[in-house]
Amino acid sequence: MITVEDIKYPVREAFEQYEKAFTTAMHSDNVHLNEVLDYIHAKAGKQLRPMIVLLAAQLCRGVTEKTIQTAVSLELLHNASLVHDDVVDSSPMRRGAKSVQAKWSNKVAVLVGDYMLARVIHAVTEIHNSQILNIVASLGMSLSSGEILQLHANQSMWITEAQYFQIITQKTAHLFAACAEAGAESSAATMRQTTALREFGKHLGICFQLKDDIFDYSDAEEIGKPTMSDIRDGKCTLPLLISLQRAPKEEADHIKQLAEDLYQDLTDPLNAEQEIKSFVLRYDGVRYAAARMTEHKKSAIQALSVFRDCAAKDSLLSLLDYAVNRDH
Repeated sequence: MITVEDIKYPVREAFEQYEKAFTTAMHSDNVHLNEVLDYIHAKAGKQLRPMIVLLAAQLCRGVTEKTIQTAVSLELLHNASLVHDDVVDSSPMRRGAKSVQAKWSNKVAVLVGDYMLARVIHAVTEIHNSQILNIVASLGMSLSSGEILQLHANQSMWITEAQYFQIITQKTAHLFAACAEAGAESSAATMRQTTALREFGKHLGICFQLKDDIFDYSDAEEIGKPTMSDIRDGKCTLPLLISLQRAPKEEADHIKQLAEDLYQDLTDPLNAEQEIKSFVLRYDGVRYAAARMTEHKKSAIQALSVFRDCAAKDSLLSLLDYAVNRDH
């Protein structure tokens, strides 16, 4: 299977520039603040979002200094939103380690997230491009709006398929779309190129989220992390949502009650999780989600058809394959 390093290869030198710029942006003279920023920076993950920014720019007219600052701005915004989300969700873990709010406090997490948002503004103003500013600002509003939608949905736990896609579009698809669109804008791409990359990013983001939701019904040993986490957090994702629609009402009501009891720690988690997982597999909820993911993959491929074949395009298509075929 292709690796992240393989995908990054066409922009490897630009990515090194990005890493230096991001490290600078994540530094403060305040020793207490810097301790937290260093902690967040050390858990940066695969950094697929800046990779998309750089590859999108390379696919158009090439990476520029504006591209580097754009990648920094969007990654700062993404990380700030995660810090705040962990406060909202009372999440104890983030990327295999304690979340900021769990390691320090809610107050520290909120203030550090605010500082990072201010750094976003600072980074964007250095780009001197009103369209990129608009993309970053619109993404910030979308992420917050999506979180509000999800909080509202979690009051009852049970949502429609349309609501589900509205939430993941605002919380995930718009993030990937903004990275691809802003990357194109940073290299002075044509409107046709920018639109195509925005569409690619949107469908790529949906593929990523659908794959994550499918993982929740896999064997933990296969993917190396706990499963059924969404149900334990009170979130109903597409595989379960569709299975509930397909099942007889009495059986669906039983599973709903079981899921609610699991969320509230009112039942044996091992037996409840196994019963819910078996239910979803029996009514082909995972297969349905995988089919929807394939549809969005095809749409993403179609969006890139306006570009000539080159290394950057190959890497974006490989990233799409990675999103759909990854095992964790």
